[in-house]
Amino acid sequence: MTQKMLISPAELTDSAPSSAFTLYFTADDIGIITIDVPDEKVNTLKAEFAEQIHGILHSAQQHANLKGLIFVSGKKDSFIAGADISMIARCQQASEAEALAKKGQQVMAQIASFKLPVVAAIHGACLGGGLELALACHSRICSLDDKTQLGLPEVQLGLLPGSGGTQRLPRLIGAAKALDLMLTGRSLRAKQARRMGLVDDAVPQSILLQTAVELVRKGHQAERALSYKDSIMQGPLGRAVLFHLVRKQTRAKSKGHYPATEKIIDVVHIGLTQGSGNGYAAEAKAFGELVMTPESAALRSIFFATTALKKDFGAEAEPLTINKVAVLGGGLMGGGIAGVTITKAGLPVRIKDINQQGISNSLKYSWDLLQKKARRGYLKRTELQRQMMLLSGATDYSGFNQTDLVIEAVFEDLELKQRMIREVEENAAQHTIFASNTSSLPIHEIASSAARPEQVIGLHYFSPVDKMPLVEIIPHAKTSAQTIATTVAFARKQGKTAIVVGDSAGFYVNRILAPYINEATRCLIEGETIEHIDKSLMDFGFPVGPLQLLDEVGIDVGTKIIPILAAAFGERFAAPKELDAIIRDDRKGRKNSRGFYLYNSKRRKESIKQPDPSIYGLLNVTPKNKQTSQQIADRCVALMLNEALRCLDDGTIHSPRDADIGAVFGIGFPPFLGGPMRYIDSLGADRLLKNLQALQQQFGERFAPCQGLVSRAENGQKLYS
Repeated sequence: MTQKMLISPAELTDSAPSSAFTLYFTADDIGIITIDVPDEKVNTLKAEFAEQIHGILHSAQQHANLKGLIFVSGKKDSFIAGADISMIARCQQASEAEALAKKGQQVMAQIASFKLPVVAAIHGACLGGGLELALACHSRICSLDDKTQLGLPEVQLGLLPGSGGTQRLPRLIGAAKALDLMLTGRSLRAKQARRMGLVDDAVPQSILLQTAVELVRKGHQAERALSYKDSIMQGPLGRAVLFHLVRKQTRAKSKGHYPATEKIIDVVHIGLTQGSGNGYAAEAKAFGELVMTPESAALRSIFFATTALKKDFGAEAEPLTINKVAVLGGGLMGGGIAGVTITKAGLPVRIKDINQQGISNSLKYSWDLLQKKARRGYLKRTELQRQMMLLSGATDYSGFNQTDLVIEAVFEDLELKQRMIREVEENAAQHTIFASNTSSLPIHEIASSAARPEQVIGLHYFSPVDKMPLVEIIPHAKTSAQTIATTVAFARKQGKTAIVVGDSAGFYVNRILAPYINEATRCLIEGETIEHIDKSLMDFGFPVGPLQLLDEVGIDVGTKIIPILAAAFGERFAAPKELDAIIRDDRKGRKNSRGFYLYNSKRRKESIKQPDPSIYGLLNVTPKNKQTSQQIADRCVALMLNEALRCLDDGTIHSPRDADIGAVFGIGFPPFLGGPMRYIDSLGADRLLKNLQALQQQFGERFAPCQGLVSRAENGQKLYS
């Protein structure tokens, strides 16, 4: 396609190199606006871009015979990934954030009111403010590439779309679909977006711009009509029913912890019932108010923390290139690790198990996951077959001489893991890294008999591996900087959030989780019902209760970790002896359909809500709720916070930031609280100290405040400055 520049260099002030927007014309007078934020990996919208967009649109209007405009990205795999969150964080008052939203609305209004057709040609991430810009365009075309995703994820930061998204999206695709997208923050792939009517077409990337040009040539298109069902839901009666149900469901799910969800519903409703003018005003006002909420501040802190984390660990050495991976053990963990390695990292994996059945189970695990993606339209059949071809298995070490990384996922037994290292060192290449997926055993003990201890490291995944985003990377004293850097780089390639933690029993996540779960079981032994305990912690903000979590992880797994922690750290980790009855009854949780809850494979989602009443007989207790939800939550959470501080002070976790990331992504600590360290700061060390002292007096020495908390309370010291 031949191109010519619109204007002379003297007039090109709005498309100078410092600008994020550059304007060119095709030979037949279609303007191409390229978005390319200087010195940034992806495009994000900044407040100063308002003037640049205004200038570029004004320049375009001066061109004779202009037929229309197309927005494209100059970045390789990103359209616009959203707004620059740091500019939101700089707002000191709600009025400042509201003004920021109004400025964004004005820019989008300029695009929407342009007299000639404006088309967004989308390839890559089109999220938040990026999608709001696309919604302001008259038409949208996106590429069929897997990297293309569209969504409004602001709710995940405790915010709502502030540049017109709450008003334009419901009118485009219907209120029901729009509310679902905004309240969940989920993103859509190209075909989903096309089916929903969010984009007009989805085409191969190679013809994306050409298709957009052809759409401009056709001139203004009639607005897409809503489906009959969506039209009914936009009407007075349907709207009343819809908003009643959505509000009820959202409140039940958010439990009042996420004020953004309520604001989204309110603002959309105002726009549909009182007109878009009132809707835009309500949107800007609500945006300003939400920016100032502690929930949004906490959620944004997690965003900034994970962004900063990507720049830190592994910088001391250059990572080795990982070309081939091997996994020892074909169980659920081994199968899960192999699955994310082929699907996310795109690397071939060799699975070794003691028998062929284990290998078959692991292959089936990956096959089932890929089949599910294919059925939902996330994966082409040809890609499914290609990824499955990356998997192979054997009952011996054949092929290990070509592997760069071996991940051990065998039983939690020290002698077995030490034997695995010796066998791998005998059969693998000299440079091969050995990573143990242990959940509690110190890495230095596993590496004690290794010939190459500098290449031994811990790589602790969480179950289920394909869903849990966190991994703990655990070097021991002799682990080399290159081994750490290589393992961190590999985990990120798997799509994981990686934190490097100290080499001690339980590491960080399981160490703070154990006393929390232990206390929940003590409440059970005291007579509190299973559902009351779990609901208490879910009301506090955890995604599942501690007893349900123990069922999911495996009661047998928990009972193996607890003695290791108790041996390392003392009686505060000891589990109630009454729980031995549950172990003797062969209750392992979901894995053998025997746990704290009843399981019926045909009605899985419903059955998990039904506690197993026979538990009370095993424990010889009469169930009767005596404590409030708040009292139960206080007991369990206080122990977790106390242990998290100990981990920080003894170097198990390197910073408050890592502690918060580990707790939020590893065990579902309530994100709206920002993690245990930010929660301690918001409570105040003195208040937590008093709570623990009161609990210590009532329940015993396991609640004794750690010295770090005492000193911080005395000095008024915060964990975050």
